Amino acid sequence: MGNNASARVLVIGGGAIGGVMAARLTRAGHDVTVLDAYPAHVALMCDPGLEVDLVGEKDIVPLNAVSDVSRLSGTFDFGLVTLKAPHIRTALEPLVKMGCVDTYVALGNGLVQDSIQEVVGPEKLLVGTVSWGATNLGPGRVAQTTFAPFAIGELDGKMSARLQALGDVLSDVAEVHFTDNIQGQVWSKLLLNSSFSGLGVVTGLVYGDVVALPRGADVVRALWSEGYQVAMAMNMDLDVVAGISPRDIAVLEPMDLARSDESIGVLMSSLGATKASMLQDIEKGSITEVDVINGGVSAAGRKVGIPTPLNDAVVAIVHGYENKDGSPGPDQLSSLVPIAELQLPI
Repeated sequence: MGNNASARVLVIGGGAIGGVMAARLTRAGHDVTVLDAYPAHVALMCDPGLEVDLVGEKDIVPLNAVSDVSRLSGTFDFGLVTLKAPHIRTALEPLVKMGCVDTYVALGNGLVQDSIQEVVGPEKLLVGTVSWGATNLGPGRVAQTTFAPFAIGELDGKMSARLQALGDVLSDVAEVHFTDNIQGQVWSKLLLNSSFSGLGVVTGLVYGDVVALPRGADVVRALWSEGYQVAMAMNMDLDVVAGISPRDIAVLEPMDLARSDESIGVLMSSLGATKASMLQDIEKGSITEVDVINGGVSAAGRKVGIPTPLNDAVVAIVHGYENKDGSPGPDQLSSLVPIAELQLPI
């Protein structure tokens, strides 16, 4: 049993992130139900239990899991939304109609919280970012690959009783940081995802191996800097992400290079083993979230008049993969290097 009061939690999406959270929360004594659309995965989560590898600690955790909302009963304190963007409306509309969740928590990638807010309404929504990594190993099996904190906040930046309660719950999964600038945190996480997850799916590599490629770090910092300049044009107050100030990776002039290298190294010390969720999607033959990650940067750039050729190129490459045109591999980075060279003093 964890140190915190037990809560009734619905994990909406039992993939890598959702599965790890469900296992850790169940082990801590919370009343957890997982809602997932994949019946074979649901069956295995129930019996014999979800096989979890928690950064080397292996366990089998029997979960209460269902694949149909009709099997849900009562009211949940929190609905932790870990779904990918294309599935948000289909999954959440029945739950909203049932009125069975007091507060939804957006914990997905990119700008997915915008889609969630459209369905559940801002008054029912808390927003968080997940910096630790996890991998879906197949039906009934997930692995947490890295340690890193959550950041959570109210849309208006204020502290609230429900936000404190959510922090108490999530602290049984990972360290929790409260922020009065959740939109800045979301955008900082977007820089992280568009740069590292974007190149992870392009190259087929975990984050650390992307950086180790001959021009990998150059393209990472170019992607990051492109998104950073969009955020600045939006007057976004960027928050610390995974212990790093976003400005410390951005390269706006040559003297920034050394600091950028050092900061990328710090990030990789904690997140280097992360396998991009978009890469996992491509490997499973699924549609990715590239349109709300790299495409999210591109769309925002168009609104504020900032060109985003690198993010545009990543979107095009990933859509190609989705359409069976090419496949992830380290050699795919070569098409991005010339664009990066035009973007930065590298």
